[in-house]
This record gives sequence, C-alpha cells and structure tokens, in this order.
Amino acid sequence: MAARGLAVRWLRPLRASKVPHALPASVVAAGLACCAMSMPGHKRHVTGMAASQDELKKQVGYKAVDDYVKSGMVIGLGTGSTAYFAVERVGQKLRSGELKDVVAVPTSKRTQEQAEKLGIKLATLDTQPKLDVAIDGADSVDKSLNLVKGGGGAHFREKIVEAAARTFVVIVDESKLCDGLGPHFPIPVEVVPFCHEHTARVIKALPALEGCEPVLRLGSAANNKRDGDEPAVTDNGNYILDLHFKKPIKDARAAAKQLKSTIGVVEHGFFTDMTSVVIVAGKEGIYEKNQRVG
Repeated sequence: MAARGLAVRWLRPLRASKVPHALPASVVAAGLACCAMSMPGHKRHVTGMAASQDELKKQVGYKAVDDYVKSGMVIGLGTGSTAYFAVERVGQKLRSGELKDVVAVPTSKRTQEQAEKLGIKLATLDTQPKLDVAIDGADSVDKSLNLVKGGGGAHFREKIVEAAARTFVVIVDESKLCDGLGPHFPIPVEVVPFCHEHTARVIKALPALEGCEPVLRLGSAANNKRDGDEPAVTDNGNYILDLHFKKPIKDARAAAKQLKSTIGVVEHGFFTDMTSVVIVAGKEGIYEKNQRVG
C-alpha cells in the first residue's frame, strides 16, 4: 500500500472586496494582515493588531464557503463557534445573489435556528441523502487529520450528516492542532440515560481506552464546562460522557470501534478517516492540510 502523508497548501489572503462592508476598518485590516500569503519554509513579519481567536474563526469559516460552496449545491452545516461563521457566510452570499439554489442540512437545532433566520433553505437526509460538501469545526485535529468533535454536544447529528458528504471541510484555528488525540480535548460520548453509570464503567474498562476517566456532562450540552447540576441533555434526549485522558490514545480507530460496539453508546466523538481537507488559521496565515497518497 502506498504511504499516506499530508499536503499543505498556503492560501491567498481575502481581498478587501470579499469582506462584508459592515465590518469596521480595524477588523478588516487585522483580517488582511493575518491572511497575508506566506510560503512554506519562509517567515513573514506582521505589523499591526494580531487577529483574535474569533477573527481567525471568521476567516476560516468564510474561506471554506467562498472556496467550496457553489450555486445549486446541497451542503451540510456544522455546529459550534467556528461553524457559526460558515453558516453566516452562506446566508450573506445567498442574500447578495452570489449563491443561488443552495439547500442545507443542519447538524443541530442551534444551527437550524441560525439558518432559518438567514433565509437558508433547509432539508434533512431523508429528502437529500447525498451532500456535495459539509463544513464544520473540530475540537482536536491530529497529524493524520483524525478529529475529536462534540464539545458542543452535537457529534451524533454532525457525524451522520458529514458522513453523507462527498467533501468534508474542517475549519479550525491552530489551537485545535495536536500530536495525539486524548489529552488535548476530552472525547465526548453520547449515551442513553438508562444505566448510564454502568455504561461509564464499561467504557472505562475498554482496552483501547486505557486510562480514561469518564465524566458525566452537567448543565448545558453545548459545552463541556460544568454550568449546572443536572445531566446535560442532547438534541436527541441523551446524556454525554466526556472521556479525559492524560496520555495520547495509541489507536483512535480501535478506540472508536470498541466504543461503537458498546451497548448504551449512541455515538462517540472520534471522526476517523472522514476529513477531506482542514483549513487552518494561524499566526503564519491561512493554509490547508489534506491527505495525499505518495
């Protein structure tokens, strides 16, 4: 079998004409400065205000839509703070007429509500089973472009939608890149409420998840920070166990398989071998990482 590696492609900066006129001049300047083109192996100096994390998220969200969404497509809309900007961009381009006849499948109630407010035509996989492209964020991205998702509690709906897409575009800032999955961000696992403590014990004993500590998510399902005393409930009416690790998981594929075969588990937050391309915003600019065979 041919060895698989990663290809990195640096992208051209957003032109001023591509930036919505409503943005303040300072934000436009910061965005352009951060996106200035940088060639691999070369450093560049950036003057002026550094882009905030929200500005980086906006840049990759807009870039993904500008580069991968065309008129007439059926698209998957992700969930989370980065995917929010991709949904926003789709709404802007439909309103301006740059995009036409786009149908979208949302991955959560939150995304559905945002899309409806923007006038985006929505569908489900029941009526649109094949998607041209899906765009979503991630909580962790390893060197092989395997992901951890589910910090926002929507990983079941995200996975079923994104698995139906011909192209899956992941949008992140550099803080989401890691050498190995596990310690960087807890692995969310959606479980049925019935006997969830027993399910947690079974998960902890799985060989491929050695060393994990399952923690029941409390409060809002939309984040993994405790902000209440009751179990967080997903859009599907289930609970979430966040699996904490001190050491990188040796085999993410094996961990995913063992979780999937565990009774009581609805879906886990490992997204392995699904990513087509990752668009990354960082201090050196915006660049793409994608799988290649060579």
